[in-house]
Amino acid sequence: MQKKIDEFRRLLEIMDELRAKCPWDKKQTLESLRKLTIEETYELGDSILQGDLQGIKKELGDLMLHIVFYAKIGSEKNAFDMGDVLKGINEKLIYRHPHIFGDVEVQDAKEVAENWETLKLKEKGGNRRVLEGVPVSLPALVKANRIQEKASGVGFDWEYREQVWDKVKDEINELSHEIDKVDKDKIEAEFGDLFFAMVNAARLYDVDPEAALERTNLKFIKRFNYLESETLQKGKDLKKMTLKEMDEIWDKAKEREQ
Repeated sequence: MQKKIDEFRRLLEIMDELRAKCPWDKKQTLESLRKLTIEETYELGDSILQGDLQGIKKELGDLMLHIVFYAKIGSEKNAFDMGDVLKGINEKLIYRHPHIFGDVEVQDAKEVAENWETLKLKEKGGNRRVLEGVPVSLPALVKANRIQEKASGVGFDWEYREQVWDKVKDEINELSHEIDKVDKDKIEAEFGDLFFAMVNAARLYDVDPEAALERTNLKFIKRFNYLESETLQKGKDLKKMTLKEMDEIWDKAKEREQ
């Protein structure tokens, strides 16, 4: 434990030094760091998806630097410092885990999640709305998942997860209907409804839709790169090949994965 405390103290001291002497670090603001933080978060996500433990360690360090940086700027504005940040999260964790630090009993992780959302609504004088905590700037796929998780946390959910497939089928039918009418605006709206229903289905089957889609993205990239490499080796041009020719190489790419 002492080693961890010492290293954290060292990081705080390094930040103080950088903020006082480094031209680049002195220039940074909360706003200028924001886009960099988002980029670092995605880099961490990439390392997690790749199962790269050393990469995860590195990216966590980069994110920790950003947290310390924000706290340093906050202290300069006399708004908050690192101590305030840590005190806030410590108190929040204790408050939202009454089954650990209190006398509340829970049966499983689902009840823990439901209690978490209920306790969040009681904060700020009990005037919080259920969806208030969903960041506006979240990517649409992630946002849809968080919206559904929060709604489920207060009981707005299917009684049985299998029921979601009727909703998915309804949305496919409505989309097909609008496609037949060739109304672009309504087609877009129905695609959105279908995506939302599919995200809901993924949640109900304990699948992260973002991770699932990225897994397919990476699989497609790998297969397409193989297709392109094989084509180049044969001195051919993808644009001049037939779909049947490309499908033959694509099938070989799939076989290689097995």
